[in-house]
Amino acid sequence: MAAGGVEWRAKIQKVSTKIQKNTYISAISNGLMALMPILILGAIFSLINALKLEPYQNFLESTGLKTYTSIPATITTDLIALYAVFSIAYNFATQHKQQGFSAGILALMSFLLVTPKGLLEDGVTKAFGYSWLGAKGLFVAIILALIVGKIYTFVLEKKFYIKMPKGVPPTVEKSFAALTPGFIIAVLVLVLTAIFGATKYGNMHEFVFSIIQLPLTSLGGTWWAMLICIFVIHLLWFFGVHGTLVVYSVVGPIWVALGLENLDAYQRGVEGTHIIGSPFFPVYVLIGGAGATLGLIIAMLFAKSTRYKTLGKLAIVPSLIGVNEPVIFGMPLVLNVRFMIPFIVTPLVSSGLAILLTTLGILPVLHGIQVPLGIPVLVNGWMNGGWRVSAFQLVMIGASFLIYYPFFKKADAEALEQEQQAEIKAAATAAAN
Repeated sequence: MAAGGVEWRAKIQKVSTKIQKNTYISAISNGLMALMPILILGAIFSLINALKLEPYQNFLESTGLKTYTSIPATITTDLIALYAVFSIAYNFATQHKQQGFSAGILALMSFLLVTPKGLLEDGVTKAFGYSWLGAKGLFVAIILALIVGKIYTFVLEKKFYIKMPKGVPPTVEKSFAALTPGFIIAVLVLVLTAIFGATKYGNMHEFVFSIIQLPLTSLGGTWWAMLICIFVIHLLWFFGVHGTLVVYSVVGPIWVALGLENLDAYQRGVEGTHIIGSPFFPVYVLIGGAGATLGLIIAMLFAKSTRYKTLGKLAIVPSLIGVNEPVIFGMPLVLNVRFMIPFIVTPLVSSGLAILLTTLGILPVLHGIQVPLGIPVLVNGWMNGGWRVSAFQLVMIGASFLIYYPFFKKADAEALEQEQQAEIKAAATAAAN
């Protein structure tokens, strides 16, 4: 079984590595990950601004602070497509050993070219509406970033650009090198704008949102899609592959878009419509890390064997913030057939119950606040849904303990027996000497 497991692990790692190293997927994944400071800041200020406590809201209104607490969200999460198009193109170019800044600027220019502009009340001043600059424009940002990144890197790699004489400063040379791909990109984007303008959709944003983004987010936001992703993630983890990174690199843009739509609703004082979104995973699935192992680690604290008691003490604090690699690789849970069932079943039970209770209205729809790694369990639940979510997390920690305990009890007994035998052997050796 061990040899077969190692063989399967090698095959799965090979496939997952190909997915993670794909330049397009990697650019999207890394580009969105680079936006975490923006998303977290926007989410925190959204919580500060929209916290549903009447005395607190009255205080913000009476002091005039409400005007200022609403500004950070307006320039962060409400403009996330602008940040994303630059970041993804930047990452794509740097992966190809080209200057990322020029690629990012050209991608931002392209995004603004295809974005509809309107007139203000004076009938003269042109302005961009926020509609397509946030979550609704995220998929256009991704598509344009990849197109621009590809054209930009292709032209520079083939050296189809204006070459400057020797002695010209590097910054000037790089600027002129970006001129040729920039011209090609501008013409192409203008042609695309004209083509989409001639359709019933009127612009690229409307087309992509209606034909691509809306169906994908509807599909990715279903309960069964989430459960399938959770199963695949933990199956990959069992074979020693970082399943979260592999799966999130594919479905991350969908979950981020859904989470941001919920966050926008929360800012407006209404409940979101998407049960599934980016906060769902850290709040309901990673209770103690992959495999929802916090209950297992608590069981270790009461272990009879020194081995597991020590491991439990080492792992408890990291696990509270969702980091459980000490258990996954130290116990280990990787390729450990005994713990395969609870490792996969526990997060499925937690997420399945969360989906059911949210559908029934017992749990609230999560606010869409992007929870960074390092926010402890229960606290991240309160931030995204109040005391009911934290209470559910507490119940699921107990459920995790109950699910893991029968499997752990046997492993602990075996470890204790091995330790006792080792002590007897050591005593016998000492007596013989």
